[in-house]
Amino acid sequence: MAKIVVSGEALMDVFAAGETPTGLALDARIGGSPFNVAVGLRRLSQQAAFFGAVSNGFLGDRLMKALHDEGVDTACTARLDAPTTLSLVGLDARGVPSYAFYGDGAADRQLPLEALANVPAAEAYQFGSYAMVVEPVAGTQRALVERECARAVIAYDPNIRLNVEPDLARWRDTLAWMLPRTTLLKVSDEDLSLLYPGTAPADLAAQWLAAGVALVVVTRGGEGAWAWTAQQHVAVPPVPVTVVDTVGAGDTFQAALLTALAECGWLTRRAMAALDAPQLQRVLRFAAQAAAITCSRRGADLPRRGELPAV
Repeated sequence: MAKIVVSGEALMDVFAAGETPTGLALDARIGGSPFNVAVGLRRLSQQAAFFGAVSNGFLGDRLMKALHDEGVDTACTARLDAPTTLSLVGLDARGVPSYAFYGDGAADRQLPLEALANVPAAEAYQFGSYAMVVEPVAGTQRALVERECARAVIAYDPNIRLNVEPDLARWRDTLAWMLPRTTLLKVSDEDLSLLYPGTAPADLAAQWLAAGVALVVVTRGGEGAWAWTAQQHVAVPPVPVTVVDTVGAGDTFQAALLTALAECGWLTRRAMAALDAPQLQRVLRFAAQAAAITCSRRGADLPRRGELPAV
């Protein structure tokens, strides 16, 4: 049994690498939020499989090599005759990224329903980012959620990308559909400001817990993180770090969150709902430390288990 199956997109993040006499040098790096989470889990010594569609082209070959090199199970990864999505990444003065996606008709959006037959039983299934709101991959992932939500942990991180799907109603509808099926909901304060501007995170967390979520986590960038269960609310401060860029920080946080829960034996709905305040703080601190390491390095270079203390 795979411990955690991560579902969603795998793509190439393309950074400007300086001017050339005739244009720009570009630096293409393996990426995609769910891809990063799968790699992050393996680097943190968790069993992980990747359920997504990858191109048969040379860029897809590079993505598959990275998954294999990291030890991610690719038995349920589909290979398709379609291009690889390119994400052009721009960084502002604080290292905060902006993205422009070129992916219409790309492999990561074409994951077919019949691919579900290859997805193994697991303790947890991770979903998120734009693969949950573009078809046909969104429909395939929803079918997997329906298949597994009664017996496994469903983790969800909306990770909104409006330049892929600009209709916020689509993102809200997907979140609403996921709530009664989701065990762990992690969302950034940036995403909350897009989805529900002016609404207090505590009020949203209360609504989501009432809808069926066991654990709600809100990441706040340089302000730390919050978590809620039906009985608890905790906050942890940010980890001091010299930020190079924040690419992959949210993916790192999610991978580390799942890792901490798994290492402590809390990767079940019942255990998450029963976490006390010190336990929640331990889990959040571990995830924040992992994200800080990623922020200290260029690109989505997620930490390995030996770089972090015990949970």
